[in-house]
Amino acid sequence: MATSLQLFQCKLARPFRPFPLRSSTPPLSLRCCASPPSSYSITLIPGDGIGPEIISVAKDVLVLVGSLEGIKFEFQEVLMGGAALDATGVPLPDDTLSAAKHSHAVLLGAVGGYKWDKNEKHLKPETGLLQIRKELGVFANLRPATVYSPLVDASTLKREVAEGVDIMLIRELTGGIYFGEPRGFGTNENGEEIGFNTEIYATHEIDRIAHFAFKVAQKRCGKLCSVDKANVLEASMLWRKRFLAIAQEYPDVELSHMYVDNASMQLIRDPKQFDTMVTNNIFGDILSDEASMVTGSIGMLPSASLGASGPGLFEPIHGSAPDIAGQDKANPFATVLSAAMLLRYGLGEEKAAKRIENAVVDTLNRGFRTGDIYSAGTKLVGCKQLGEEILKSVESNVHAGAATV
Repeated sequence: MATSLQLFQCKLARPFRPFPLRSSTPPLSLRCCASPPSSYSITLIPGDGIGPEIISVAKDVLVLVGSLEGIKFEFQEVLMGGAALDATGVPLPDDTLSAAKHSHAVLLGAVGGYKWDKNEKHLKPETGLLQIRKELGVFANLRPATVYSPLVDASTLKREVAEGVDIMLIRELTGGIYFGEPRGFGTNENGEEIGFNTEIYATHEIDRIAHFAFKVAQKRCGKLCSVDKANVLEASMLWRKRFLAIAQEYPDVELSHMYVDNASMQLIRDPKQFDTMVTNNIFGDILSDEASMVTGSIGMLPSASLGASGPGLFEPIHGSAPDIAGQDKANPFATVLSAAMLLRYGLGEEKAAKRIENAVVDTLNRGFRTGDIYSAGTKLVGCKQLGEEILKSVESNVHAGAATV
């Protein structure tokens, strides 16, 4: 296991080095072992909708890359979300949480679906997702949005706007309005029913995501844009105050601030102005989906959710897509790329991670597409066949120079 998180190499070719840890901040390593284990325990959570289809592809890729790179995996498949509700009556069974906590990393497909939309909140599939994030303590969510050269025309933006986009969006994951108290339903002075939530952040929650974001920016291109709504929201005012204070510890990082409404516009107007972005839970949820469409499809975006210790949670940012579930139409690229992030950030297996990433680009270069990224002149295939093509590229061990982004 790696003793510090290995962060993306700067797109301007800054040399890769694990970032140094400051004694004043909590360590950001996932695990610390004297030597790598003989095998890694991976918890697989297929979830709902297209989840089982895309997890199946990602598992096959991990097995192959492991055999080629001398890495052994032990997989345990468990239930969460709607599938768990149907089988056990709860969205996050105790056995699932225990398996996740005792593994080296967790790979998740997707949860949710129309079938459970009318359930009470504590019986919704998404409640299980929020619970496992909280229980694992994964407060930092990394969502890279990269426009791959073969997919530049899949973006709805003009080629000159989309080409070359390479953004790392960091979302605070365990605080803010999704977890804030008080929350619930009530009645106002007029007798009307109301629903209410609380956007709340404590200093330590802001400080730890700030240090994390600055370290990511250091390993990329030294530019960090913090997104908030400090002209209106007190929680954002504190957010900006703490980022300004912590910036003094990172003189090599250029810090800027942007209101979320302007940031949402700028992501479409000129996405290349951004390198590393950091924001709160709800803004990150929205902006990362917007950024996905700059890349051409939400089916291309992976994510890594990391904490100060323990296993990370790795998942594509798209939903369960119940309308195409079981039809062999799902795009598995985001889940396969999430598996690459699992190798890099969860296990410290950089070579294996790069091998998968190169294979994804090679598959794209060879013209294979699912329906969400299909264009004239490319080859339309289903989820299963695309997985087979990715495996061919993994086995051929395409070099980084041949796999251009």
